[in-house]
Amino acid sequence: MKHPGEVLSREALLSAVWGYDFDPTSNVVDVYVRYLRNKLGADVVETVRGSGYRLT
Repeated sequence: MKHPGEVLSREALLSAVWGYDFDPTSNVVDVYVRYLRNKLGADVVETVRGSGYRLT
């Protein structure tokens, strides 16, 4: 929410939100993005293929 329009990578989200080092097998970001889309609407969180996620 602090960076609307900015693309944030999965690694950046893992580090900033959960304090994890990059773990390529972790799907925690994907799960929480799905939760956000269910609660806020599918068009609020955009997937930027090959880069990460962006709040619109």
